[in-house]
Amino acid sequence: MKRISSGIPELDERIGGGYLPGRVVLITGDTGTGKTTFTIHFLHEACMDGKKCVLVATEELPEDILELSEMLGIGLTKYYESGQLTIEKSFQKRSEKVQTSKFGFTPEGLEIDLPTLSDYVPDGTGVVVIDNIGVFTLRLSIQDFRDQFDALTFILSTKEGCTSMFVMDDTALKETHNLAEYSVSSCLRLMVDENPYTGNIERYIRIPKMRRTYLSLNPIRFEITLSGIKLL
Repeated sequence: MKRISSGIPELDERIGGGYLPGRVVLITGDTGTGKTTFTIHFLHEACMDGKKCVLVATEELPEDILELSEMLGIGLTKYYESGQLTIEKSFQKRSEKVQTSKFGFTPEGLEIDLPTLSDYVPDGTGVVVIDNIGVFTLRLSIQDFRDQFDALTFILSTKEGCTSMFVMDDTALKETHNLAEYSVSSCLRLMVDENPYTGNIERYIRIPKMRRTYLSLNPIRFEITLSGIKLL
């Protein structure tokens, strides 16, 4: 099966040429581990390949994402301005829906069924990224989360030619008992930890699951540089 590039050549070499096309990739990690940077690499490569891309941004404004991409030398601005890349302002829309009253903040506006996110993805989309899907899980029961997550995964997988990437923060992943990892084809876990030999705090990636792919389970050290992610 022909793979779809991650946008990081060293990573592609380690996962058989790239991600599985038409499937869902899950990126997990704590704050500051590089999750959004991984998605920018993926989107940039897909745009360069001529694919129609959609980013559902649940935690950041489009201008902040575009600025970061330019800083890393993998700019998305020209694709956004041409319409090849669509950034759905889910973060802004969620915030605007939050209701206030004399009793203070009420979070009803944050509720959304996960399958509804597929409405952002029109036919003909080659790549969709949802960053961060974890914000929609915190008010769901475990059963509701599993049902809704599986439904969203199924809906996006049935869109012809569409490959999906979900970002999920560690807090949401743990609160939902890591169930998301069972429903997707590939999982990448990003970590920040102390190197026991040097005492330095370093970034690592583990790939516990990627179907149809031979994998090493050993962590891979990486850095975020001025030209993006570099595996070491």
